[in-house]
Amino acid sequence: MAQKIENQYKEILNEYMKKQTEQNLYVGQNFSRQLILENIAPEEVISMHKVAIQELYNELPDVVWHSFDFLIEMMINYGLALQERQSLLKQQEELKVEMELAANVQETLLKTKLPVLEGLDIGLLSIPAKKMNGDYIYFVSEHDGSAGIAVADVIGKGLPAALCMSMIKFGMDSLSSSQALPKDVLSVINRIVEKTIDDSMFVSMFYGNYNAKRARLTYGSAGHEPAILYRAKDQEFTELYAKGLLLGVSPAAVYEEHTVDLDTGDLVMMMTDGVTEGRNEDGFIEREVIFELIERKKEQPAQVIVQYVYDELERMQNAQFQDDFTLVIYKKT
Repeated sequence: MAQKIENQYKEILNEYMKKQTEQNLYVGQNFSRQLILENIAPEEVISMHKVAIQELYNELPDVVWHSFDFLIEMMINYGLALQERQSLLKQQEELKVEMELAANVQETLLKTKLPVLEGLDIGLLSIPAKKMNGDYIYFVSEHDGSAGIAVADVIGKGLPAALCMSMIKFGMDSLSSSQALPKDVLSVINRIVEKTIDDSMFVSMFYGNYNAKRARLTYGSAGHEPAILYRAKDQEFTELYAKGLLLGVSPAAVYEEHTVDLDTGDLVMMMTDGVTEGRNEDGFIEREVIFELIERKKEQPAQVIVQYVYDELERMQNAQFQDDFTLVIYKKT
C-alpha cells in the first residue's frame, strides 16, 4: 500500500511540474484526502515528496535535500503537537457539553416560586457571568401574608460554586416556614455550610422576612452586600446593615436582626456584589450611579427597574460582567 501511494504521489507531482494547471492542483487536493484516510503523517508526506523529487530531479544540490530532512524533523514534532492540541480541543468540547448540561440541571434545581403578597411588587434578575451561577435567590412563602427571601453568593465561580448552592437549597428546603426569624435561618444554614462545604469556600447571604399586613421587613446578613432602602417620601437611599460572619466560618456564629417598615413607593434592593462592584475603563462604578439608575425608574414596576439597572450596567461595562449579577427589588404599592 505504501509503495502504491508513493507511486501515485510521484505521478501526480510530475504532472503538476510539467503543466502546472488548476486541474493538476485539484487532483493533488483530492489525493490529500486519500492520505488522511490512510492516516499518513505530515512527516511521511514530506519524506514521500523528497523521494519523488530525487527521482525526478536528482541534479538538485545537496542543500535542497538537507532542507527536506530539516522539514521532516520539524513535522514530526508538529504532528505530535497537533495531536495533543486536537485531544485538548476534544476534551474542552466534552467539558463544554457537560457544563451546559450541568447549567440546565442547576437552573431546574434552583428554581423558586415568586410569592404573591398584597401591596408588594417584586422584580428580580439573576444572570451568571459564566455557565454556572454562584448566586442564589430563594423564596419561602405561606398563605398568611408573609414571605422569606434569601439572596446568597458563593465566594467562587463555576462548578464548585454551583454545587455549593445545591447545599444551600437543601438547607433552605428544610426551613419551610416563612415566619422563621432571619437570625435563626442564618444560624441553621451556617451550620449546614460549615459541615458540608470545603473549608476554602464561603457563602454570604442576606435573609429577609416580609410581613405584608404590617409592611415590615425583618432582615439579617451573613457578611452579605447590604440591602439598600429608598424612601420615596424623603427621596433618600440608606444601606440596611446587619452584622454577621460569612456562612461556614464558625459554627458558633451569631447573627443580628433588624426591622424596617415600608411606606407607599418605598423600595428595597437586595443584591450580590456583581451589581455593586462593576467596573469600566475608568474604574469601579460608584454606588451613586446605581442609585441614580434606580431613581430614574422609581415610578415603574419593580421588574422594569431591575431590567433597566441591568441593561445600563451592561452597557457601561461593554457587556463584560466580571461576576454573577443578581438583583431583587421589593416595591411597596
